[in-house]
Amino acid sequence: MNPNFAQMSTKELRAYVLANREDIEALEILFSRRTPDSEAIIYPSMFTEDGQPIEENIRIIEEAIAQRVQQEKNQDK
Repeated sequence: MNPNFAQMSTKELRAYVLANREDIEALEILFSRRTPDSEAIIYPSMFTEDGQPIEENIRIIEEAIAQRVQQEKNQDK
């Protein structure tokens, strides 16, 4: 018998899917919870076509990661 995925938080469901990768129903429900592409944040490339780092873009992405980590920490409280 499968757990009630609808009642699981996304964090709980993600942990379940990682432990039960063959459970297609759980995967489908987890994927259905993702942010729609229309709301997704697309970040600029960190490197030029020839492989040179773009410092400003790296800074932007580092700041975004730090903000996301802080949001996750605040949600866990």
